[in-house]
Amino acid sequence: MGYSEKSIAGIFHNRAELYQYETCIRYKKEGRYVPISWKEMQSMVTRVGLGLISLGVEKGDMVAIFSENSWEWIVADFATLSIGASDAPIYATNSGAEAAYLINDSGSKVVFVSDKDHLDRILSVKKSLPGLKHIVTFETVEGAGKGIITFDELMEMGDKVKDETVFEKRLNAIKSEDLATLIYTSGTTGQPKGVMLTHGNFVANVMQCYASHTIINHRDEALSLLPWSHSLGRTVSLYLMIHIGAAISLAESFSSVLQNMQEIRPTLMVSVPRLFEKIHSGIKSQVEKATPMKKKMFDWAVSVADRAVDYMVQHKEMPVTLRIQYDIAERLVFSKLRFALGLNRIRIFISGGGALAPEIDRFFNSMGVAVHNGYGLTETSPVTNVNRFEVFEFGSVGPALADTQVKIAQDGEIFIKGPQVMKGYYNKPEDTKNTFTDDGWFMTGDIGKIDDRGCLYITDRKKDIIVTAGGKNVSPQNIENTLVSDLFIEQAVIIGEGKKYLSALVVPNFKELGDYAKKQGISFDSNGDLIKKPEIIAFYDEKMKTLMKDYARVEQIRRYTLLPQEFSIETGELTPTLKIKRKVVSQRYSSVIDGMYKE
Repeated sequence: MGYSEKSIAGIFHNRAELYQYETCIRYKKEGRYVPISWKEMQSMVTRVGLGLISLGVEKGDMVAIFSENSWEWIVADFATLSIGASDAPIYATNSGAEAAYLINDSGSKVVFVSDKDHLDRILSVKKSLPGLKHIVTFETVEGAGKGIITFDELMEMGDKVKDETVFEKRLNAIKSEDLATLIYTSGTTGQPKGVMLTHGNFVANVMQCYASHTIINHRDEALSLLPWSHSLGRTVSLYLMIHIGAAISLAESFSSVLQNMQEIRPTLMVSVPRLFEKIHSGIKSQVEKATPMKKKMFDWAVSVADRAVDYMVQHKEMPVTLRIQYDIAERLVFSKLRFALGLNRIRIFISGGGALAPEIDRFFNSMGVAVHNGYGLTETSPVTNVNRFEVFEFGSVGPALADTQVKIAQDGEIFIKGPQVMKGYYNKPEDTKNTFTDDGWFMTGDIGKIDDRGCLYITDRKKDIIVTAGGKNVSPQNIENTLVSDLFIEQAVIIGEGKKYLSALVVPNFKELGDYAKKQGISFDSNGDLIKKPEIIAFYDEKMKTLMKDYARVEQIRRYTLLPQEFSIETGELTPTLKIKRKVVSQRYSSVIDGMYKE
């Protein structure tokens, strides 16, 4: 082990020297996965690092990365970190103006961009970027103009650096308290803040995550889906995988991940709840179309598995008849289902970044896919809690990681202390101060409770809690989870702040709804036309009654509106990690919302 593992860069270089010619990364090129070895990655990291030094990047300088996940992203990241600089990743979906805000706020001297599209976004705001000295493109862009450097040219500049020992010296000089990155909170409210995460934060969190799941190792194959500009994607699906030396395959996009799962058949994966919801509704949809016999078989297997799953996760002996039934269900249904999904080799599937509906959580675990729900925030690098094989409770996000203290304040807010807690918000001392208690606890803004096994339950976001006109506190997340677990509902937002009752904006699953309408002989020419049909409105009225039956009167949805299109990142209604921006939605649909409260 040549380098100190107090820095995330040191961990990468040590693994590269250990696993030299084995596969480090696989990426999709012309329809097939192409491997890059650890040795090739390390060589490119060193050359790009030297290239950055030749551009005048000093220790402590800032470099921005504006790109979707790619092998070049990883090279740019480790090259920047290896020379003692820090990086500020920008979500690939951000506009030119949003990217400009991050580049200026972070003081980045260099920006890496992936392609012509991202280059154009930067060039459109170039006049407002006085501190930006260099733009480096991953791809060669025809007619990019002078002053634009390609990735290959940057490596060639690195090759010309006379004193090669400068790279080693910089790498060896990194201290654990040095800033590694600024991850900007995508902010469902207000301007994004740069969360300062140090090498020490990342290393601590990687080691804590590894200690919670020590069965993962160098033989694992990971499929990486979440953007690395997000802390969950960065720490768990990139740095943790580098630490254990797993081969990392890059999913092409969220829309093609199901195909990529079948191609790679990963053993490890990390995702946000949206993927589990998508797979779950896909399975339900296939079952609806199956023969009566197959449908009956599936329903039987699911009911058996639902009775068996609590025994499974608690490692308790199943009653003999249940064990026999489950073994039959496993052989005839679940083993085939896992194979069809590309999940036949999966060992652990981590879910984070939002609330996973308990029924979906139960469904996956019962069919033999170990989904472990976790929790954390950008400000905690991000993981603080996770369910694991030893301690697992449905509905919870599991016990705290090693060296992490979690306590519940008097008003129910979750407070955290641990080595993974951020250094603060970049250039925002006031905001930093307001986020910590006087005795150093980080205030999460989430509401929760802890059970006698130490498992944490998140009941809501402090700022999402709806206070009705009658003064009742209502948690919208649980109700929204119930709605989206229905096959015919794609997205839902609960409204009710300061109102007499709750209402909802509901986006149907138009693929399923279209099929249903055709079966019923209902003709329509657009989504907008379909949701106005009296038969469809009656269909959703019935659905809402059924879905709401177990909720208290104050939590019942009295009115709802079907919307003709999905909320999306492009329209600004979703964050890059697919969380709904309530404020934006409320503003955009204000007239629709007002209509639901007219007497």
